[in-house]
Amino acid sequence: MRTALLQLNATDDPAANLTVTLDLLAEGAARGADIVLTPEVTNCLSSDRAHQKSVLRPEARDPTLAAIRAAAAEHGVWVLIGSLALHTADPQGRFANRSFLIGPEGTIVARYDKIHMFDVTVTESETYRESAGYRPGSRATLATTPWGGLGMTICYDIRFPALYRRLAQAGADVLTVPSAFSPVTGAAHWEVLLRARAIETGCFVLAPAQTGTHASTVGHARKTWGHSMVVNPWGEVLLDAGTEPGVFLVDVDPTEVARARTRIPSLSADPGWEGP
Repeated sequence: MRTALLQLNATDDPAANLTVTLDLLAEGAARGADIVLTPEVTNCLSSDRAHQKSVLRPEARDPTLAAIRAAAAEHGVWVLIGSLALHTADPQGRFANRSFLIGPEGTIVARYDKIHMFDVTVTESETYRESAGYRPGSRATLATTPWGGLGMTICYDIRFPALYRRLAQAGADVLTVPSAFSPVTGAAHWEVLLRARAIETGCFVLAPAQTGTHASTVGHARKTWGHSMVVNPWGEVLLDAGTEPGVFLVDVDPTEVARARTRIPSLSADPGWEGP
């Protein structure tokens, strides 16, 4: 499976972001990718709720989703849209942070709404309350692909290992972790968390990321860590994309999943315990 991870420096302008994403998607397909993966909030990276409310759309009318579905069909490739910020019918007016798996005919194969909201105080000056603007999902998603089961997650989910174990036990061979990670937490935790989830589950981990300082027409400009990664089931880093935007290709061998799990059968060796 040839994977193409798109590392983006998205702005708060969905139309401008879409142009860049489609160009990079076409490049990945031209270089032989079987599946192209984009990061979290591919359509709009903004911390200003009023701006989001004015530029975002519900799923049925989102131009980014429609255009990427058409591009997947045009190029005959699978696409994992890391996530789109979308209007919902939430009574509090909150958005969805929703990932999509698109088949090579342009069909939506699977959806996943981010379960764990990024409500943290990283430093005294860097605070996030994702739940104020986004409603959390409540259901894990496992999709079927030609290369095995694909478990869909998003960014902050990576800190909750039980989700990944459940996905692997349900049949996931590949885990996707599209992200817009903070530079502070990224420097400290990004690689070790991705490697840990791969080792614990015996899965490949594919993690396309946002990177750099993100131009903003309103509100403050956010910064993200970058370093899109591919980690194999033995915990080895096959790709670290650094901090520049672009297309990064890695060939993945799905047979490595069975080999890793045979060597360390931790998914099936759970005798149970009591306490504390």
